Amino acid sequence: MRVLGMISGTSHDGIDVAVVDFELVGSVLEGRVRHTASTPYPAELRARLIAALPPAPATLAEVCVLDTLIGQSFAGAAAAAIEAGGPVDLVVSHGQTVYHWVEGAHALGTLQIGQPAWIAERTGAPVLSDVRIRDITAGGHGAPLVSVLDGLLLGAYEGGAAALNLGGIANMTVVRGDTLYAYDIGPANALIDAVVTSRGLHPRGFDEDGRIAASGRVSERLLAVLLDEPYYRLAAPKSTGKELFHLEYVDAALARAGVSAGDADLVATLTELTVRTVAHDVRAAGVGTLVVSGGGCRNPVVMAGLRAALPGVTVSPSDDFGAPADDKEAIAFALIGWLTAHGLPGTVPGGTGAAGARILGTLTPGAGPLVLPAPATAPPRSLRLA
Repeated sequence: MRVLGMISGTSHDGIDVAVVDFELVGSVLEGRVRHTASTPYPAELRARLIAALPPAPATLAEVCVLDTLIGQSFAGAAAAAIEAGGPVDLVVSHGQTVYHWVEGAHALGTLQIGQPAWIAERTGAPVLSDVRIRDITAGGHGAPLVSVLDGLLLGAYEGGAAALNLGGIANMTVVRGDTLYAYDIGPANALIDAVVTSRGLHPRGFDEDGRIAASGRVSERLLAVLLDEPYYRLAAPKSTGKELFHLEYVDAALARAGVSAGDADLVATLTELTVRTVAHDVRAAGVGTLVVSGGGCRNPVVMAGLRAALPGVTVSPSDDFGAPADDKEAIAFALIGWLTAHGLPGTVPGGTGAAGARILGTLTPGAGPLVLPAPATAPPRSLRLA
């Protein structure tokens, strides 16, 4: 079965896609990655999206417009991926998260926009969307959903391993045999990107190759204030997002610290915040291997900081495990599509905190009748990507 997975993450910078051929061979699910790509949002759309995100107020009219424009952007990215990678049996669209409703230790709701009917109309393929909410109805956080891929990919790793995704938010899955737990650690690129964008430090809104951070000095006073965030002390499972970690959060921290940091020093401090919070949780997990993906793994300052802070841990990109670091989440949503199509849960309760595993998503028919494969009699025990 060929599945196209699509996502725009918490960096809100564009759409990642992966076309994957899946075949179940015994208890092993083999996935052959046929095509990957990343399509930036048009500058006007990204600016409009960022302007509507919390803590800014947004009207229902603006949500409707963004739902349409993002859906059309996803449709265009899907059509391009199908042209490059061949026809697909199913498209899985995560869409764009615009609000993740968390109170204390509980997720109460989540909203991803990008109307899937535009994708179905453009491609003629059925579309699975709205993949997070079913887990939340079962008491989970709806995140990190990539943990289902991590469990299949790393479950046989002797001694246990952790998979770290450094997107807008840093999330980690810890796997030891059949035992798995996962949660959001805190900001990875979210605060860095917010500062870079607001101060016009890079035209694409991120610290390319960590150059800005490398040119600055860490403010220990500001860092101490940032590390005092109560979220870090919550027990897993837990989830967070830009509802908490946004530009005004940085401004408030600067005011509490009583410092006025220059651009490079501020970015250096926020980068060190990511390193410190992640390294703390990796040490607590007690694993010897850390497999890293997401845009943050392309930041040499972050990666050097993690390696220095974790001298007993082997830190490797997910590319070494067959999952390209920039495309791992898109591959994970393709996997979730395969699981849903075969009547299998797309979550692991330890990964999200739900009461039980759930089949995920809502299906929009394509050009013809909706036809699903026969349900699988048992879930795969492992995943092999190539």
